[in-house]
Amino acid sequence: MTAVPRSPAVFLDKDGTLVENVPYNVDPAKVRLAPGAAECVSMLRAQGLRVIVVSNQPGLAMGLFRESSLLQVKAEIERQLAQPLDGFYYCAHRPEAGCRCRKPSPGLLLRAAREHNLHLVGSWMVGDILDDVEAGRRAGCRTVLVDNGSETVWKRGKAREPDVVVRDLAEAASRILAAARAGA
Repeated sequence: MTAVPRSPAVFLDKDGTLVENVPYNVDPAKVRLAPGAAECVSMLRAQGLRVIVVSNQPGLAMGLFRESSLLQVKAEIERQLAQPLDGFYYCAHRPEAGCRCRKPSPGLLLRAAREHNLHLVGSWMVGDILDDVEAGRRAGCRTVLVDNGSETVWKRGKAREPDVVVRDLAEAASRILAAARAGA
């Protein structure tokens, strides 16, 4: 029996990276993709990379919205992207819950890797705060920090140092694609 080769992926944080950050938003009418996001996702997928959203969503545990509302936002994101995502994973716990799925823990990435047969060493985590970077590094991915002003704490550490720092999602996609073409 031949083993199925594992695929690389690009994990994207949702709020502040893939879509404009509107705290606790579950109104599809307020969803706005980050500039160039649809083109970036298309280019990444054309290169054979899976695109998977990983997001902390404590508003679920806080009772601010229901899972069905979050899934409507997912559907709106996919509508605006004009294509489905390969995966959409979220942590529904409060920050103090101590769960393994809330970033900076790598649980969402590890679960996606199991469920989608992903090669984490060949994958990237792209986010707008250092918790995203840490989750990616702890999962074994390369990491990109979109330095758009969302990170305000700047708690540094070895696991929180991104491989690449960029201004926006378009630059992140460009850097990831350049690395893929170079075989890195």
